[in-house]
Amino acid sequence: MKAMILAAGLGTRMRPLTDHCPKPLLPVAGKPLIVHHLERLREAGIREAVINVSYRAEQIMAALGDGAAFGMRLAWSREATPLETGGGIRQALPLLGTAPFVLINGDIWCDHDPAELPPLGNDLAHLVLVDNPGHHPEGDFHLDGRGRVQAEGEPRLTFAGISLMRPELVADRPPGAFALAPLLRHAMAAGRVGGRHHRGDWVDVGTPERLAELDRRLRG
Repeated sequence: MKAMILAAGLGTRMRPLTDHCPKPLLPVAGKPLIVHHLERLREAGIREAVINVSYRAEQIMAALGDGAAFGMRLAWSREATPLETGGGIRQALPLLGTAPFVLINGDIWCDHDPAELPPLGNDLAHLVLVDNPGHHPEGDFHLDGRGRVQAEGEPRLTFAGISLMRPELVADRPPGAFALAPLLRHAMAAGRVGGRHHRGDWVDVGTPERLAELDRRLRG
């Protein structure tokens, strides 16, 4: 199985830290944020990852290279301008292949084990959901008692930015920038999105303050 790490964002909310350093390379507990993802993927037995890059792409590619230093094989999907999540995945499909892949937002930290993601069966996606953080109290989706993710319903949970996904979810879209969320909601309406509630540690590393807090926590 392959993974894709989304790392093409501009990091606007992290300024001034990202004025000269792309967000995936910001240090957390002595190593770049994206390296935490690579290490967790490797520990789960996943050895190949595609990373999409745009803002300061050369810095990220130079820092990680071909991935050998992290026990991984990396492929790069370069975007002249960020294509949003859906468009970024669509462009990377030739590198990802036709099998389901693990998708991870590059700007989160989570102790979830990717090896725990179940087979998709007939589903198009399986989402990892977490308790709503203080900065996003309304949540994103509802996880029902059958383990199905619904666009509406209570209680609501927040999408962790970790999922198992079929390429078919975006494959029929034309190239270019587009969001992933509407496609997920369409698949939910068709009953083809499962999920699980992860109750471990998760951080949306979206501000310098959250980055600093995560760094303090991981350093103990």
